[in-house]
Amino acid sequence: MKFQPDLVGAATISGYGPDWIAVGGERITSSFLLHANGERVAWDCDNFEHLSAAHFERLAAASPELVVFGSGERLRFPRPEWLRPLIEANIGIETMDTPAACRTYNILAGEGRRVVAALLIESGNQATKREMR
Repeated sequence: MKFQPDLVGAATISGYGPDWIAVGGERITSSFLLHANGERVAWDCDNFEHLSAAHFERLAAASPELVVFGSGERLRFPRPEWLRPLIEANIGIETMDTPAACRTYNILAGEGRRVVAALLIESGNQATKREMR
């Protein structure tokens, strides 16, 4: 078995709560896209029901190897028509709740993968705070 060290330069998520995600010590309170190279872009959506194909077209335009979609505090799958731009560009997508997406993104970015996390932070969530370990 070959072991390789994690990439130190990859952007990492250091914590999350019901209405925030911390990247590099900064708390972010609205949905965003996080590229493994550290680029962070606002993702204009504060509720799963407001997502559309246009949100996923932005992801395809970034040409990642894989998209990790965090659907909020609970697992919800995007409509197939929303994913068409990613499918047509041969970009993989994994859907999970946002806390799981944060953890998965960190692993993939640390391995040097060209991953983009699309993290939905819904306004008004009242779940308990969680810190990543």
